[in-house]
Amino acid sequence: MTDQTPPSVDALPAGAPPAGHRAAEVLVADTLVVVDVQSAFVTGDGAVPDAARLVDRTAGLLARARAAGALVVHLQNDGPPGAEDEPHTPGWELHHPVVSGPAEFVIRKPYDDGFRETRLGAVLTAHGSRAVAVCGVMSEMCVQATARTALDRGYRVVVPHDAHATQDCPAVPGVADAVPAAVVSRVAAYALGSDAEVTAPASALAFTAPPFPAAPADAVRGAAA
Repeated sequence: MTDQTPPSVDALPAGAPPAGHRAAEVLVADTLVVVDVQSAFVTGDGAVPDAARLVDRTAGLLARARAAGALVVHLQNDGPPGAEDEPHTPGWELHHPVVSGPAEFVIRKPYDDGFRETRLGAVLTAHGSRAVAVCGVMSEMCVQATARTALDRGYRVVVPHDAHATQDCPAVPGVADAVPAAVVSRVAAYALGSDAEVTAPASALAFTAPPFPAAPADAVRGAAA
């Protein structure tokens, strides 16, 4: 199956509101993309501020997505040699356990954008995904880049405001003061524009199974690197 524009989101379950920058009582997604929740970024000295909150929110999203039969994709960044997320080092390992099954994938990526030179697009297409929730790290880099491409491909996108995080932006003498991580995350999400839902908390997100929860094996072969 080729990487195509997703099916219309008009058939989302009743109660799913239109997207945009606003609060909503209930949002429904059929796909959860967990971006780079790797040991280097959520444990030890290199952890993002308030990493415990991020881990709690992403764990909750994973549990609810699995219970509903939603498609789950863990993106795993391959850092360059010497980086804290260099492949096959302790920091590169995923923090959340992966549950083996036909609707849960691990996809390694070499760039910020989880779609670039990976099988993420093919996996979403094969399962008929329409509404994608994106969470993880870093807000202004891999989370934003992946969410933006999902929007460009016609998916409905939800980025729960308390389920993505980043590091503080350091001061540059003579140019700018330091920017707290929470501010960087908020601006990064809002930069996605009004087509993404970025103000809802993780607790407001519900899940449903995608139209094709058991996609044919040949449609997603090679998706899990």
